[in-house]
Amino acid sequence: MASTVTEAAKARRARRDNAMREAGKSATRAGMPGGDLVHASETLERAVGHLLGLQSEAGWWKGELETNVTMDAEDLLLREFLGIRDPQDTASKAAWIREHQREDGTWANFFGGPADLSTTTEAYLALRLAGDQPSAEHMAKAAEFILARGGVEATRVFTRLWLALFGWWSWDDLPIMPPELMLLPPSVPLSIYDFGCWARQTVVALTIVGSYRPVHSAPFSIDEIRSGKHPELPRSGLSDWKQRFVLLDKVLKVYDRVVGSRLLRATVREHALRRAEQWLVQRQEADGGWGGIQPPWVYSLVALHERGYPLDHPVMASALRGLESFTVTREDGVRWLEACQSPVWDTALAVVALRDAGLAGDDERLLRAGRWLLGQEVRRRGDWAVRRPRVPAGGWAFEFANDNYPDLDDTAEVVMALRRLDPPEASMRAEIDAAVGRAIAWSQGMASRDGAWGAFDADNLRQLLYELPFCDFGAVIDPPSADVTAHVIEMLAGEPASDPDSMARGIAWLRRAQESDGSWFGRWGVNYLYGIGAALPALAAAGVSPSDTAMRAAVEFLVQHQNEDGGWGEDVRSYDDPSMRGVGASTASQTAWALLALVAGGEASSPAARRGVAYLAQSQRPDGTWDEPYYTGTGFPGDFYINYHLYRLIFPVAALGRWCEAVAAEESAPGEEAS
Repeated sequence: MASTVTEAAKARRARRDNAMREAGKSATRAGMPGGDLVHASETLERAVGHLLGLQSEAGWWKGELETNVTMDAEDLLLREFLGIRDPQDTASKAAWIREHQREDGTWANFFGGPADLSTTTEAYLALRLAGDQPSAEHMAKAAEFILARGGVEATRVFTRLWLALFGWWSWDDLPIMPPELMLLPPSVPLSIYDFGCWARQTVVALTIVGSYRPVHSAPFSIDEIRSGKHPELPRSGLSDWKQRFVLLDKVLKVYDRVVGSRLLRATVREHALRRAEQWLVQRQEADGGWGGIQPPWVYSLVALHERGYPLDHPVMASALRGLESFTVTREDGVRWLEACQSPVWDTALAVVALRDAGLAGDDERLLRAGRWLLGQEVRRRGDWAVRRPRVPAGGWAFEFANDNYPDLDDTAEVVMALRRLDPPEASMRAEIDAAVGRAIAWSQGMASRDGAWGAFDADNLRQLLYELPFCDFGAVIDPPSADVTAHVIEMLAGEPASDPDSMARGIAWLRRAQESDGSWFGRWGVNYLYGIGAALPALAAAGVSPSDTAMRAAVEFLVQHQNEDGGWGEDVRSYDDPSMRGVGASTASQTAWALLALVAGGEASSPAARRGVAYLAQSQRPDGTWDEPYYTGTGFPGDFYINYHLYRLIFPVAALGRWCEAVAAEESAPGEEAS
């Protein structure tokens, strides 16, 4: 096994360097900002060195996932509710929350974003728990904003749910999600399996919480942030589904009072509660959490607490320990909570990127990552099997421990990473072949009826759920998306044993999903740049020509949306504002997505691609990575965003590696091998 550069790699690098010099000369002659292009190979070397330095001894990579301060605020509220809030922990997390307050006293959901009422309200409550007084300047500013936006009365349902837990809001004024939902068969509309997996886990927990309607004695009054004006509720009636669901909510509240009788509680309601409780306990992951994400984790703790689970019960104790593993502690003692963690995703992307950068497939560092990934394969049947009972298990999840919810995106990337390895041991090669075979069978079986792929479930399409009064925040279903579908297509294209019809149907769907301006909507990354960055490499891998009309339209979108500095960027507000498609300050990750697309579209030598490479070279930090305060990852389009701290490094490594390889091939002397 060689962890050093092979002779073939040295020759390839020499061709690259020569091509880079020629590219730099031609760019300079053309009057472009191409002086730094000659340093592109050095840029790549520094980035590779930094990325390799972040690998764990076990073989995995994991970057921080930065979100907004509601994670930390709700953690403190949870601990107050359970009676376990620690003063030192409170102080350290309050410091993090204060650190993210803006000059106007507000908090946003993403860097540079607009002030958000619910986020500001939850942050304000957390700081009150930490002892900050309403008379303090920073608190007074926050309260002024909250009142100007309608007070706590105008916050979203999930914020008002936290208020109800402390008696600051009436449970009567919250929408009902009865536990009897657990009794509906999966085939019936509005069953829990109509919800996306992340929403499903949250809803099940909240059916228990809403049934018990617990109130922890409020530690203080919040009258200073009340407007006194209850929000106007949609009119109930039968003219549309939103009105019908408002009427249904009123009926359910009457039903809820009726089942409060001892007889019915001992029969229908108790049966439903017991089933919800068992459902939650059965789906607790090895790390103590639920789905590896914050919302169902905290609500499940509250729900099981109401079901009588003491804090030292193994389920509760494991859950609380698990939250600690999601806590980041800075050298100065400031602490904050990650909404989720992404080691499988980060490791697969890192392996692909490092192979693109020229590391050998038998490099021990990559093999170590491959062995770790093989150990993370999910072989158990999860909720996905409810809609796909005959599909065999096989795939990968996002987290360290998330065996109930493998997903198509991670599975595709892991397969592509494993296929880039060249282990000398026959046993590891056989293990890879077997795992990949299972993943291909599972992935093809998880295609939706239209031929495309969602992230976690197949045919999870019940748009009607968005009309429920309860669902006023975040995505609640998991329909097929262009980015996930593209990644699966790219995976299938590299597997001779895959079903060509499955790939063809996916490609047809991807063509239909292309926007009129040539872009694709990015469900799990921001946004149209992410969609294009996934779609074009997939189409190229599947053999679609760079001259294809879909490819040309996407390339034209990128050319038209390149920034003056040579990079690309897109603000998360493009999810809500069509005029912001492809518009935003340049970032390393989004520039890399554009470059990956341009290389796949046969445009490696284009002025746009050269300027993009120059941007990455010029903006790189001395330590080999890039600064990127902007959020380029997506949790819920329009509501919740993520700054994946490794995106700024992994994707530029992949893009620069592929660009260098493509330019080297184009600049090779006639008759010389380009690879």
